[in-house]
Amino acid sequence: MSRRLRHGGSRIDRSSPVTIKVDGRSVPAFVGDTVASAMLAADLLLVSHGIYSGRPRGVMGVGVEESNAYVQVLSEGGEPMVPTTTLPVHEGLAVERVAGRGWLPEREDTTRYDTLFQHCEVAVVGGGLAGLRAAVEAGREGGRVLLLDDGPALGGAAADLPVSAAARAELAGLLGDLQALPRVTVLNGTTVTGSHGHGRLVAVERRTHRAGASDTPHRAKCRLHHVQARRVILATGALERPLVFEDNDRPGIMLACAAADYVSRYGVLAGERAVVWTAHDPGLHAALELAAAGTTLVAVLDVRDTVADELAAAFAAYGVSVHTGAEVLGTQGAGGEDDRLTRVDTTVGSFDVDLLAVSGGSNPAVQLFSHPGGRTRWSDEVAGFVPDVPAPGQAGRESVVGAAAGELAVMPGWRTTHTPPATHFRSASGDSRRVFLDPHRDATLHDVRRAHAAGLTSVEHVKRFTTIGTGADQSRTFGVLTVGILAQELGQRIEDVGTTTYRPPVLPLTFALLAGRNRGELSDPVRVSQIQDRVAHAPAEDVGQWKRPRHFPRPGEDLDAAVHREVRAVRNGVGMMDASTLGKILLQGEDVGVLLDRVYTNLFSTLRVGKVRYGVMCGPDGMVIDDGTTARLSQTEWLMSTTTGNAASVFDALEEWLQTEWPDLDVALTSVTDQWSVVAVAGPRSRDVLAELAPGLDCTAAAFGFMDWRETTIAGIPARVMRISFSGELAFELNVPSWYGAALWDAVAEAGAPHDITPYGTETMHVLRAEKGFPIVGQETDGTVTAHDLGMSWVVSRKKTDFIGMRSLARADAQRPDRRRLVGLQPVDGSSRIVEGAQLVSHGADLGAFPVPMHGHVTSAYPHGHDGRPFALALLDGGRGRVGEVLDAVDALVSVAVRVTDPVSYDPEGARRDG
Repeated sequence: MSRRLRHGGSRIDRSSPVTIKVDGRSVPAFVGDTVASAMLAADLLLVSHGIYSGRPRGVMGVGVEESNAYVQVLSEGGEPMVPTTTLPVHEGLAVERVAGRGWLPEREDTTRYDTLFQHCEVAVVGGGLAGLRAAVEAGREGGRVLLLDDGPALGGAAADLPVSAAARAELAGLLGDLQALPRVTVLNGTTVTGSHGHGRLVAVERRTHRAGASDTPHRAKCRLHHVQARRVILATGALERPLVFEDNDRPGIMLACAAADYVSRYGVLAGERAVVWTAHDPGLHAALELAAAGTTLVAVLDVRDTVADELAAAFAAYGVSVHTGAEVLGTQGAGGEDDRLTRVDTTVGSFDVDLLAVSGGSNPAVQLFSHPGGRTRWSDEVAGFVPDVPAPGQAGRESVVGAAAGELAVMPGWRTTHTPPATHFRSASGDSRRVFLDPHRDATLHDVRRAHAAGLTSVEHVKRFTTIGTGADQSRTFGVLTVGILAQELGQRIEDVGTTTYRPPVLPLTFALLAGRNRGELSDPVRVSQIQDRVAHAPAEDVGQWKRPRHFPRPGEDLDAAVHREVRAVRNGVGMMDASTLGKILLQGEDVGVLLDRVYTNLFSTLRVGKVRYGVMCGPDGMVIDDGTTARLSQTEWLMSTTTGNAASVFDALEEWLQTEWPDLDVALTSVTDQWSVVAVAGPRSRDVLAELAPGLDCTAAAFGFMDWRETTIAGIPARVMRISFSGELAFELNVPSWYGAALWDAVAEAGAPHDITPYGTETMHVLRAEKGFPIVGQETDGTVTAHDLGMSWVVSRKKTDFIGMRSLARADAQRPDRRRLVGLQPVDGSSRIVEGAQLVSHGADLGAFPVPMHGHVTSAYPHGHDGRPFALALLDGGRGRVGEVLDAVDALVSVAVRVTDPVSYDPEGARRDG
């Protein structure tokens, strides 16, 4: 028997048939069908069994409100407990009916799971008329708008139902307006499963198979979207609520509007003979849709005392009267495996039918509103809970519109409420063990009464006692109904009983999806400075999350040639570099000096205003974790710089110490990395360039000493200049508010043009600092290196009584003379290139022997410095006590004989620092 109508079905493509497998049986379908619609069309009413009772269950809903019809996906990698109402069909899909629970698949999952990050000014959840109105209005404001909808196409009910001409015209107009807004992005087939406050949403995009040229389907794709929005608009609609009675779980019992939706969306008739029982006008409209599609309405029951005259007249045209004040008492089934519905017993008689369509009202979908802590209230007008008080911090950042806000009459002329809905939560008569309040959990009215008898009165306690709402549908369908029945059992008002707490996710998430690949630039955000437009032509290097110019090649230059030229320019003239990416932390408070003394190895509390000091940080184990400079801006303000890659971890560590160990300190931290643009000007002619840029600043050596800072104006821009050098040359770091970054770069280039100023990148910076023996944390260090190992004992204070790592540095192991310490290396032949990461072994060692004793490793290596010769830095057992010794640097069985040198290979006296 086929239940597929010959015409209709707004979501299916009848020209694209496919075949799926259900328990090994071939089931025909069309592209656009769900597994539920395909099974209904094939008269497969049995979809699952009760998890404990084993009772047959069929499709009840048409979307996320489904609480019965879950299957195990067998094809691809497999997936347990997928609702048939939201699972699109595709060629090759194979599923198996389950008994209340699925199982973890054993075969390899070929589905690709991706994680993406989205940022926007406005996120609109829901693509019905209310959501489209909100998206168009937000899009016209000019910001980025993200519209997320769980359906295959926008429009919601207006796209599927035979709505009024006014609604169709409005939908067409909104869709046209949306296409004309370039900054609006639409994600169809995407369900928002969690709202975490402050504009943070989590959404699941399920991408269906698409046949390729060879008709071989692509692998299904699932994407987990992390959305950060400035403002969130919830247009999540409402979900149909059932009515309860004895044996209300048989196959053939459905929500009335869902049954009508199968007609309009998929061209599937849920039954030939039907009883419709409702408590509101949308249920009556659904009955008329079924009748128009060919279903014989055996009886129409309404719990209300009256119905609108125009609705009564519409039913009269089909020869049907609406029985008001009537109820369903129970059902009878055919027995056998599927025990499909055969008879309905009501207060107005018993009827032989194959469909019972019920509709007890609508529940505004308030889950996302409630997730961050929003509170709801009961509305008699809506006969449901509606949004009331937003979560703390959400006022002004989140709004609810349309049916989700209780505006149920949102579609002109169709399924609107003409007479008030009835709040029908009557505890059904008969055997309470067969009145199901959560079919997925097999929980019944009897369980609620047992909870009450045990003294449980809180809805949260009853939920846990009965397990109602703990299943896959998370109370979406039966939750409010259960609250109403509990209120009746307790003799309380429903508003006093309240709802249970809605928690994310709205829909179950697979672990595979949570562990999906991080994709795209925003998975690990790409950060660029405000000077990026001026340096974008240069090849970039990844430094943490930052893109930094590696070198500035001229035509015909490779990396080595460009770096060699840039090094010579800085050593002999002047160079400029974008140094904006260095971490910057503003510390404010009376006790900043105390904090710095505790986290740096050297003393900082004695630093005067206007001065800068270099410092090293260690972990509790005494090993170096970062280094940088800190300037004292005033008596209570300090500016700390960190390495580019460690800015976040240093900030996190400082916050942890302040919050967990030293909460008594008067210190506040603010990350200001993005608030300042920095251009380093380095080389013998840097003072000349600065004098041109800031004529009001006395930058002579006597007036502006090393590790001083000054406030001034550079090319009309307020600036802070620091005399710091990471190159060993006379150098200045020019700091301006970040929005002036590009202007500062242009001004420096113009002032330096007479001196042939040369932009240089990170590779040249590495060569310059390595020639001076300056280590880079993370390159010369690996978590096992102390300041002493780096030859920087001078930075470890002997005056302080304590700092982080001090006790560990006093351990015997930290003072062993044979520890690996920083040295320099030069090739014995003066020309062979040393490879970074090469292992250091005895000269002439037999590399075929096992094991080959290792003496250390190369941490940094460069093909040429200022003099054109290769050199390197290394960590070597015994360190500088082995200067002059010859070793072999081995990489991939290629050896280079190297001589151990002092790590400082250029200007060891430091004379060039002052110009």
